[in-house]
Amino acid sequence: MPALNPPCPPTETLANGLRVTLRHAPHLKRCAAALRVAAGSHDVPLAWPGLAHFLEHLLFIGTERFPADQGLMAYVQGHGGPVNARTSERSTDFFFELAPRAFAGGLERLSDMLAHPRMTLDDQQREREVLQAEFVAWSQDEGAQQQLALFDGLSPSHPLRGFHAGNRDSLPVQQADFQQALKNFHQRFYQTGQMTLSLVGPQSIEEMKRMALNFSAVIAEGKHVPQAAPAPLMQSSETMYQQVSEGRLDLLFTFESLPPSSAEALAFLCHWLNAAKPGGLLAELRSHGVAEQLNAKPLYQFAGQAVLHVQFSTTAPASMIREKLLDWLGFLASQQDCVRLREEYAAVLERQQQVSSALEMARFDSEQLETGLSEQGVVALKDILKKIGAVDNFSGDWQLPAPNPFLRVEPPSQNAGLIRGQTSKHRGLRTFAQDRSRSRRENSPMQYSQAVPDNTVEGAIYLRWRLGSKPHARLQQRLESRLQSLRENARQAGVDMSFSASGNEWLLKATGLQAPMPTVLEHALTALTKTDSDVSHDAPKSPALIPIKYLLKALPELCLEPVAASDDLQQLWSNARWEGLAVGLSAHIQAALGLALSRVPGVADTRPSPPSSINARRLWTTLDTGASEHALLLFCPTATREISDEAAWRLLALVCQTPIYQRLRVELQLGYAVFSTLRQIHGQTGILFGVQSPQTAPLQLLEHMERFLSDLPEWINGIDEATFVTQRQALADQFDKEALPLSQAAELLWQARHAGHSSDYLTRLPLSILVLERADLIAAAHRLNSAEGGWRCLASSSAPGAPWQVTK
Repeated sequence: MPALNPPCPPTETLANGLRVTLRHAPHLKRCAAALRVAAGSHDVPLAWPGLAHFLEHLLFIGTERFPADQGLMAYVQGHGGPVNARTSERSTDFFFELAPRAFAGGLERLSDMLAHPRMTLDDQQREREVLQAEFVAWSQDEGAQQQLALFDGLSPSHPLRGFHAGNRDSLPVQQADFQQALKNFHQRFYQTGQMTLSLVGPQSIEEMKRMALNFSAVIAEGKHVPQAAPAPLMQSSETMYQQVSEGRLDLLFTFESLPPSSAEALAFLCHWLNAAKPGGLLAELRSHGVAEQLNAKPLYQFAGQAVLHVQFSTTAPASMIREKLLDWLGFLASQQDCVRLREEYAAVLERQQQVSSALEMARFDSEQLETGLSEQGVVALKDILKKIGAVDNFSGDWQLPAPNPFLRVEPPSQNAGLIRGQTSKHRGLRTFAQDRSRSRRENSPMQYSQAVPDNTVEGAIYLRWRLGSKPHARLQQRLESRLQSLRENARQAGVDMSFSASGNEWLLKATGLQAPMPTVLEHALTALTKTDSDVSHDAPKSPALIPIKYLLKALPELCLEPVAASDDLQQLWSNARWEGLAVGLSAHIQAALGLALSRVPGVADTRPSPPSSINARRLWTTLDTGASEHALLLFCPTATREISDEAAWRLLALVCQTPIYQRLRVELQLGYAVFSTLRQIHGQTGILFGVQSPQTAPLQLLEHMERFLSDLPEWINGIDEATFVTQRQALADQFDKEALPLSQAAELLWQARHAGHSSDYLTRLPLSILVLERADLIAAAHRLNSAEGGWRCLASSSAPGAPWQVTK
């Protein structure tokens, strides 16, 4: 097992004022950058609410050197990486992740867009309409409004009570005063003294420092600008208030003049407040039928101020819940520096670091977080508990939560995979016993992929059941509730486990650290096969989804044949057929999986069924999203399962990505959730187009998409040869096994298995992409337009006429 990364690398200030943190992580296959600007929504002039958020949007429009189709977003997405930005109360963050060979190009684009934004009036007017559409959706979103209402108990003079998203009324782009304020804000804050750049990757510290110096050379130099301290959080001497609604209690605690390390103290406190283990607050409340759910998190932290939100799902009197909370906090305050809890908390954070992506590490470093509760943090925690009003003369029969069993799993030994009598030099030799074992595995529904090396600490396991009926929603909810505590323990130990239903299929998936996986899987299968109704609490209610996300959630089930629903768990398991895939697991972990796999319910399914086909059909499904805004998804599968077709579709998706965004979002301003991506659903590869619009109905959205697709062959023909070759190579590079994170490789191999591809899929796919010529791509665009593989449309309103067929 590699040495753990340091909690947070030291921050260095360059000669020009830029602060940098550099983390050398040789086990990573990707690298990431996170840039934090010390300026946010609360730093703008009161006359122009939303200006900081507006500027963040404008920076992505493009520059003279890198127009939108060559800018940071297009570049990172073209190389298969994530990219985004976020405006908070007192900071604005920009972040992306790329393969090492493309990383310098990403940093070059980030520095250019920050230093030389193109902010013409036309650009600003178009982008303001996007913010207006976001504002309309935000104002109609119940969850967003509930979140905003949580601040109603604060002083009206505190900026948390203000409006900061920006809309058509608050951003008068035609006014000279507004333009001057926008220019001043950019010049004041978007300079080296206000920025912290965090870089993470397998490169050496020296190489990353050169990158940071190149980045900072473009940015305007400046000194740190102190941010104005906010008004007091509360008007009176009260430090706590509550909000009561149907089935819900919100307690909000406000803090002033907190000591250093209060952020890590609040994180530690919330971790143990949220723990559902026996002995914890939530377990006690559930056992007495007082509350079902608890969620604690800081809503705001700046300059010694903080707002802590503790939400309960309960119908009990607020005074009873508040008394129980304070009593448990008193028990926590009585622990001698919380030694055992601090040790487990540190172990959890270390595990999280081991499985964190480059982007997660970069953002962690950018926020200057600590992996644990330091001695300073203990002092801050005592101060926080005192200010809440917790005293150590508690009255309840509290106890410390039980230790997480998955944290005690020992890593595999150095000689894992060797049988008795062998040494490491015999590793390539086989015995008859090993050959018989291998034969059994190859005939088993569990396939152990050799496509990815097994010499890392990470792995992935997939188990899928094909059922005679689909599980009823209430049964699925009970099972997910039963797994809730187990999933949290697994996550803390470095294993991300999920259990999902799609039509008549169940999928149990585990990715992350190998060592705990056999034990986690054994516990999960035991929980899933219990037929007694032993769950006394309901799963937390899922928040309402915006229309486009509602359609995305519904799509996978619609790609399967419809079947009747059943609530009989025993019957569902008795008719189940199962198969599995394990990726990256060492021989030691494979052997340890034996006991768990012997308990997998159902019958072995060694011949998976091919994905269903909708060739040449155009299917339309109307779904009530429960919202006034319109949304549409268009899924266009390949006509065949040949890998050459998949390669062509992947390249088509890449070349469509920026133009359709530019056409529908920027030029036509139809909506703000516009995307084009490749999606694999139950082994079926297709291009997925999506848009959400406040005003344009789905039939009109479809017309715009069809018009775009009809122009696609001509557009491809107009791409210059150098750009075409670059895009094709960038796409092939995304599937280079040397630069592919294990979780992504595992997902690709899982989908390839269901599509019927051979085990060398990850080798064949990039080669199939590289042999594509322009004529091949144009031919693929014509096949896409003629719906050879079919079109499946999900929308929030009624269907058009022929050739579309309505489905239920």
